Amino acid sequence: MKPALKKHSALEIDEGQHLLRSFNGDPAGPTLIVVGSIHGNEPAGVLALRRIADELDGLSSKLRGRVYFLAGNTRAINKGLRFIDHDLNRAWTRRNLSPRGSEHVETTSEGHELRELDSLIDSILVTAKSEVYIMDLHSTSATGQPFATVGDTLRNRSFAMGFGVTILLGIEEQLEGTMLEHFNNLGAVTLGFEGGSHDSPETVENHRALVWLGLVNSGILTAADVPDLKQMAARLTATSKGMRIVEVRHREAIRPEDNFEMNPGFNNFDRITEGQTLAKNRSGEIRAVESGMILMPLYQKLGEDGFFIGRSVAPFWLWLSAVMRRLRVQNILRYLPGVRVDPDDSETLYLNTGLARFFPLQVSHLLGFRKRRFQDRELVVSRRRFDLFGPFTNRS
Repeated sequence: MKPALKKHSALEIDEGQHLLRSFNGDPAGPTLIVVGSIHGNEPAGVLALRRIADELDGLSSKLRGRVYFLAGNTRAINKGLRFIDHDLNRAWTRRNLSPRGSEHVETTSEGHELRELDSLIDSILVTAKSEVYIMDLHSTSATGQPFATVGDTLRNRSFAMGFGVTILLGIEEQLEGTMLEHFNNLGAVTLGFEGGSHDSPETVENHRALVWLGLVNSGILTAADVPDLKQMAARLTATSKGMRIVEVRHREAIRPEDNFEMNPGFNNFDRITEGQTLAKNRSGEIRAVESGMILMPLYQKLGEDGFFIGRSVAPFWLWLSAVMRRLRVQNILRYLPGVRVDPDDSETLYLNTGLARFFPLQVSHLLGFRKRRFQDRELVVSRRRFDLFGPFTNRS
């Protein structure tokens, strides 16, 4: 058995110095950006990126694109804390990134981190001449199998399917202000990865395997350039345990004043049944709202997500969804009676209550509408702009 990592001992980083390493091959090729440790108590991401950077030095001449390895929350990393003032991976909201929100944002530690990271990544995006891929490396407080989190576009799905890991769809419905959602909305192909428990050496190895496969799957390296690629691919495939696609259906949101406490013994993808007691708070027991699998149960003091519940998705529904989107069936909706288009966002639709009855959750997901909410007796649904094509290719 490998010893646990020494608690964050190798993660000394200068505050605000997010760029760990960059490698510039063909400037007209694809761009891969990998961020580690956006939560400061998740050391494996930065540890893996530092190791890969050393290994990648000998392959610089073979790169068919650009590679950037970034450290996430530098101030929290140095303290071994998830965050200092607030969760950096919930801060990427339109308001926080606008000039109107800057005064409040810049008074916090994570506000500085947000501005620094956003400026750095934007400077990379504006010089991209081909597809851009952004990967975000995480770990969890619970044990259990690794998995990827993917915003539901066909481009994201296609990229994620090349790693052999279990894929979670729909988590963006449950969370606001994540970094990957922000850059996915700007047109990048994005992939989050929960590589294992926080301080396990296995998590570093899982991250390392994922990034090397990302270099190949993005087209920056060929499989022949990475001698142990088959072993790393086999490592990731073995973690999926036969589950390929899981849809997130419920999030248990929590606040510090709730005194949330997860019941012991739950690991990622453990089966649960409707009504089963999962946790407790100051109001009493918290029971499962439906049967399925538990995801990311919270066994640490900080966080806004107590747990998630997911269910497996049959391959047929993914195939049908892809066919419908490529035929642009979703575009028909905007011409139906009782539907109006948001004047500020062409991918957001308002459906009156009469039509909303015929637009259940499953139908909206098939067509790529992943954000759903009711507002003034209308169902508001939103989908990502860059489902089939990205904005970075063929730039002169």
